[in-house]
Amino acid sequence: MSTFPILYAIVLLTLANGAPVAAKKLLGARFAFALDGGLLFFDGRPVFGASKTVRGIVASIVVTAFGGALLGLSYEVGAAVAIVAMAGDLFSSFLKRRMKMPPSSQAVGLDQVPESLFPLLACQESLGLSDADIFVVVLMFFVGELAISRVLYMLRIRDQPY
Repeated sequence: MSTFPILYAIVLLTLANGAPVAAKKLLGARFAFALDGGLLFFDGRPVFGASKTVRGIVASIVVTAFGGALLGLSYEVGAAVAIVAMAGDLFSSFLKRRMKMPPSSQAVGLDQVPESLFPLLACQESLGLSDADIFVVVLMFFVGELAISRVLYMLRIRDQPY
């Protein structure tokens, strides 16, 4: 296991998944256009739900691209981590809507694993991660996200404690 690739991966995942939360706190309802445009899927449920916004996706990509550059990686690597993390998050939301779960509801594991595992697999070579590194980072992200979400809720940065 390599310390710097693991640290960089954790930082990038934190930026990618934290930027939408920070953007919501800073901007309120401004620019909060639902990514799915309010469209319903064939089952009559929202595709993703109103909490998945264009603002969140853009914030994630911009912040993580700059974060990647600050770490000495390319903007492209940072942006790629964000894009695939957001794809993982949308995948989770899509599945949760199919499981009849309301937007912003908690599904432990489903809320953490795709948004961390997918970008790590997609950027494994660029980040210099081994398979063991990926396992460790996903585990760290899983535990860390559950803990940090509660702290952010207590600080009134998140609307939900998860």
